[in-house]
Amino acid sequence: MATKDNNRDANSRIFQQLLRVVPDLLTMDEHGKSVVDGFMDFSVDILHKTPERIVIALSHYYKHPSGDLIADPDMEVAVYPSRLHAEALSYQDSYMYQTVLLDAGQIDTKLQKELNTFLMQWLTNLMHQGHCIKSKANAEG
Repeated sequence: MATKDNNRDANSRIFQQLLRVVPDLLTMDEHGKSVVDGFMDFSVDILHKTPERIVIALSHYYKHPSGDLIADPDMEVAVYPSRLHAEALSYQDSYMYQTVLLDAGQIDTKLQKELNTFLMQWLTNLMHQGHCIKSKANAEG
């Protein structure tokens, strides 16, 4: 029971942190970007959106010597607005790709806990760095 409560607390904390970094997340339609001097650019993309669930991609980008922009890290996160809950779905960087979705629709709960822990730390770092993504309408107003 304690593990289930801990997971719920982590999912709630991720949701709250996401809203601090991306205050307009629940009303965004496409994407947003934050640029803070001295830090890698941070982006959010809306991949899929229904009233019950929003799937987003969070990414840092750096410029490869070839000129290509490389997302590293890049995470997919599911957000459940009515439950005030969010959870990691996948992680990738230059070296690996990990997904919590197993064959037959099962969830790798151990990996999800690890990715959620990383996501909470990443979001904390983003807040300390001053990253904040607002919709264009709110950014201009």
